[in-house]
Amino acid sequence: MKKIMLDQMILTDCCPTNAGSKMLDGYTGLFNATVVEKLKEAGYEIAGKLPVGEFAIDLVGESCFAGADKASAAAKTLENDTVMAHIALDVNGAPRRVAAQNGLVFAKPTYGTVSRFGMIPVACSGECVGVMARNAADCREVLCTIVGKDEKDGTMHTDEVCKNAAAAAAPVKKVAVLKMPTDANDKIEATKAKMAANGIEICEIDAGVIASANAAWNMLMCAELCNNVSRYDGVKYGYRTKNYKNLDELYTNSRTEAFGLTLKTAILYGSDVLSTKNYMAKYDKAMRVRRVIVEAFAGIFADFDAVLLPAVSKMAYTEKDSAFEENAYTAPASVTGLPAVVTNGVQLIGPAFSDGALLALAEALEKEGK
Repeated sequence: MKKIMLDQMILTDCCPTNAGSKMLDGYTGLFNATVVEKLKEAGYEIAGKLPVGEFAIDLVGESCFAGADKASAAAKTLENDTVMAHIALDVNGAPRRVAAQNGLVFAKPTYGTVSRFGMIPVACSGECVGVMARNAADCREVLCTIVGKDEKDGTMHTDEVCKNAAAAAAPVKKVAVLKMPTDANDKIEATKAKMAANGIEICEIDAGVIASANAAWNMLMCAELCNNVSRYDGVKYGYRTKNYKNLDELYTNSRTEAFGLTLKTAILYGSDVLSTKNYMAKYDKAMRVRRVIVEAFAGIFADFDAVLLPAVSKMAYTEKDSAFEENAYTAPASVTGLPAVVTNGVQLIGPAFSDGALLALAEALEKEGK
């Protein structure tokens, strides 16, 4: 039986789901997420759960309340054949960064093709359930298992559209290389050479307005996160402070004691973005920028089949690095809902529902590298 690992953002009724936060330490859901049910029905075994950074918004897991993960857990479980894949909620690009820095493959599907029912909600308009594995073929197999319409998720496409997106598709013939600063240029150049060897036409283009995806996603993600974590108040479930004399102190102290610095920073920023004085200037403008970026990608995909860009700025992080800056590379796919595949340390983004084509390209690149 093939084994699958889940991250701590995915609800299960058999073991705790803590979202990497002290706030949910020991919390066990009342039901299984839809993706868990789909995997079980298909004969996969759920082998356990992997730690995540608090609410999955950091770089690679370093803000996990149980200790700095430093991306090792997800990578180590895939070092041998005991686990086939890892299912992760991609909120702010962390799984893509882990895959890029550890030589793994991660498939972030087109938004609305994999159910988010049973996920710990953070940034609902952009987060996606993705698959991490040692190779693109394993990613495709597991992704084809978990795609499909779920009536419990109102953002989903039809079942036929979902399943066709993950299936094999027409080969990628033209790729636009998005020029972005990175210390991982050797990965980009190596991938370009492999593509050329496979007869793929390559053209470099400027990032243009797509570079604004970072600022827009930071605002939208923090605003949505601010609302979604407001439910954790120490009353219904989760961590409750012992130091309070009234309701206000219960709320304040519970959240102060349970939340980490990165999450608190995002909450404060999201609150500011949604404030009366900044709503139109920041949140509304970020929504408008999102639309402009969607249109910019549509223009690119009128001439190209995919976009190649870095997944990370460097192949190892330090304590000085910030996810809010690093998601310059992952925000374009997050803010638009477009599919993205990380392979060979780089990232491929395609038009909506081109998941299968991106994975086919990743498979071709893997063969070229052997």
